[in-house]
Formats: sequence, C-alpha cells, structure tokens
Amino acid sequence: MKTIRQLLSQKGNTVYSAAPDMHVFEALELMAEKDVGALLVVQNEQLIGVFSERDYARKVILKGRSSKDVFVKDIMSSPPIIIRPDNTNEQALALMSAKHIRHLPVMEDNKLIGIITIGDLVKSIIDEQKLVIDRLEKYILANTSLT
Repeated sequence: MKTIRQLLSQKGNTVYSAAPDMHVFEALELMAEKDVGALLVVQNEQLIGVFSERDYARKVILKGRSSKDVFVKDIMSSPPIIIRPDNTNEQALALMSAKHIRHLPVMEDNKLIGIITIGDLVKSIIDEQKLVIDRLEKYILANTSLT
C-alpha cells in the first residue's frame, strides 16, 4: 500500500493558498490561473480552512451573492479535514468518501506539506492495481509454461 508521502513525492507538494480576507472573486481568479479546484486558506502560516469550487457554487451562486462582495473566510470549509503523510492512499480515499470532500491537506508536525485530490488518489490506486495485475499475469505465464 502506497502512503500519502509517496504520492506527494511523485506528484509534488505545490500548494496554492488564499488569505481569509481575500474576496472570493480574487480566489476564483487564482484558481483559474493555476487550474485547481481548491485553495487552502492560510493565516499567519496556519491552515484554517479550504475554499473550493463547491463552496463557491453552494454558498455564493446558489444564494444569489456576488463573489466580489464575499470574503473567502465567510464561505470556506472550516475547520479543515486533514491527513498525515504516513496514512495510506486507501485511508485517504475512505476519509474523503466519508466526509464528501475532494481536496485533502497533508499536515506533518503542524506544518502544511501538500494537498492531495480525489483524482490523485484514484490515479495512484489504479496504477498500483495495474502493477499488481501485471505481476500476477507474468507469474501465471511463467508457471503455466513450466507444465
């Protein structure tokens, strides 16, 4: 089983963040520029929340509010649900499924070290399963040619 640390070492640990007093419109511009679906909300170097497209859709658009008048802190998901780097991909996927979230900050020793997405996990798990299948196929072929 692959760990979150291993996943981060492959995908990288770039994190894009927003300040809590940033207008939602500015945060959306940053998300579009960086092609990401969420920003981590950081204040005084501390993770205080997650701002996602889902937050925007449900708490701004559907409420008829303007993204230029609303602050990130007013609609972010807080407190953030986090995972540790030594947890497995399967544990992360179970947590994300249980909490209905798509973005998961990775924390170690109270320090933000990365973020993983549901897409990262699905890709990693599929790659792992493909490797196992390939090994099993080679094993079967090697053992059936001996008989």
